[in-house]
Amino acid sequence: MTWVKVCGLRTPADLEAAAAAGADAAGLVLVEDTPRCLSVEEASLLAARSVLPTVILTRDLPPERLVETWEKVGAAGVQPYGEGRETAGRAAAAAGAFVLYPVRVRGPVRLETIPDGHLPLLDGYAPDRLGGSGTAPPEEWLPPPGSRYVLAGGLGPDNAAEAVRRRRPWGVDASPGRKDPALITAFVRAVKDASVRRETA
Repeated sequence: MTWVKVCGLRTPADLEAAAAAGADAAGLVLVEDTPRCLSVEEASLLAARSVLPTVILTRDLPPERLVETWEKVGAAGVQPYGEGRETAGRAAAAAGAFVLYPVRVRGPVRLETIPDGHLPLLDGYAPDRLGGSGTAPPEEWLPPPGSRYVLAGGLGPDNAAEAVRRRRPWGVDASPGRKDPALITAFVRAVKDASVRRETA
């Protein structure tokens, strides 16, 4: 069954909608100067209320700060961007965190270059954004179907099922702007239904 993370959640209602829809994880953004940024305190309160594992998105945090922030929030995982993300991710993994390793796809992806213990998250490239570009990576640059990675970028209820059927990623991640419970539900169910159909075909 395809793993699903819904990112950029900001309220208890967002988390409840994602959980009710069958999502597997929730993303909490701690990157300043981004539309869905939360404070560490806000993220901690949401993580404490969430029945879903939470993943914090950060930028340019050194290893000690990333581990400290992860512990303060009480998150299950980290998704570090920016300078030193590989070293910081290794420190978080050593501390027990699940690590999503963001890759802004600009050419063919070689999974052997991903640090050990990190799960690659492949996102479309936009020069002015760290992630959540809204653009899917070119299909010809993605790893072979069935490879272990999380697909992001430009996914929504209308195209997620086709992406799951064609690429068979380990997981998918969506960050569809303003969170609407109906859209969250439609997205998650599209992915899960496509996974079931694929596995029973």
